[in-house]
Amino acid sequence: MNTGFRRVGWIIALMFVVGGASAYAQQSGISKDVFKGKLFAPDIVLEHQDALGLTKAQFTAIRAAVVKVQSNVAEHEWDLRMAYRDVLRELDRSPVDSGRVLELVDTALEAENKVKKLQVAMLIELRNLLTNEQMDYLREVNGY
Repeated sequence: MNTGFRRVGWIIALMFVVGGASAYAQQSGISKDVFKGKLFAPDIVLEHQDALGLTKAQFTAIRAAVVKVQSNVAEHEWDLRMAYRDVLRELDRSPVDSGRVLELVDTALEAENKVKKLQVAMLIELRNLLTNEQMDYLREVNGY
């Protein structure tokens, strides 16, 4: 079997592992959107900006928060891509050094965790920019 087919096989296997974890989370009652009705994505806020009556200051602060997190996330996404590339490279070896692979997976998961923390921090920042009435409106129109 050539290396390209093995890589595709391992990527599919990793997808099943990730999908299995997601299925487990759903079965155990952990929602994919654990922040539902508590935090609001910037695209949702901006979609309803007129109805929310966003002030110029709110709009400017939301834009700044999104731009800031996008630049930080981009850096960590590069780290994440490199880590998974290294995992795949190690999985091409025979025999596979499980310790090394797990070490590389830890590195990838750390990068992924950093990205998620940055995103949640931004969502908290956005929430703090909104009034209670604006949040109530977003909950209502999004069925929360």
